[in-house]
Amino acid sequence: MPSLPKYCTADQRRVMTVESVLALAATQNPSGITTAAIAAHMGVSQGAVFRHFPTKDAIWQAAMEWVATELYSRVARVAESAASPLSSLEAMFMAHVAFAVDYPGVPRMLFGELQKTESTPAKIAVASLLERYGKLLTSKLEQGKSSGEVDPNIPTPAAASLFVGAVQGLIIKALLFDDAEYLRQGASKTFAVFRRAIRSIP
Repeated sequence: MPSLPKYCTADQRRVMTVESVLALAATQNPSGITTAAIAAHMGVSQGAVFRHFPTKDAIWQAAMEWVATELYSRVARVAESAASPLSSLEAMFMAHVAFAVDYPGVPRMLFGELQKTESTPAKIAVASLLERYGKLLTSKLEQGKSSGEVDPNIPTPAAASLFVGAVQGLIIKALLFDDAEYLRQGASKTFAVFRRAIRSIP
């Protein structure tokens, strides 16, 4: 349970509400999380939660927007600090996996939102994340082609999809077996396969 200070600003309460949702999603089906459970996890009343979020959908939107901002900032930061395009891709892959390990409830929430047929603010936040992520991947792959690290004949959109699919495959298997260690152990081996598939061979 989050440690709540005696006095919190509205922004602090909103952040703690999001943190509670992510913590609960790590141990249960996100679709079954109620505002009562969120309030109980925070040690406050439901009324206190609704003072900062008018609806449960608004809480989910805030949670997905936080995830989108935090995950993208992590992968973008390591991508820009790496020494080469291929190193950037590897750093992004590892940062994404590390994020899933740090926040095991996030993949469950993301998959849940993407399965919805209707357009919701939370689903829009996920779609925006995937679009920004895809553009960053495309940029690094194109830089790799220019530098000679990546095979120029590899279709960039297909390579970007393969990258995302490799991460998601690791995460799905870890969720199935409830084994975060699988993510840590499998990340480097999986990226090695991806690197072999896209690298330029002299």
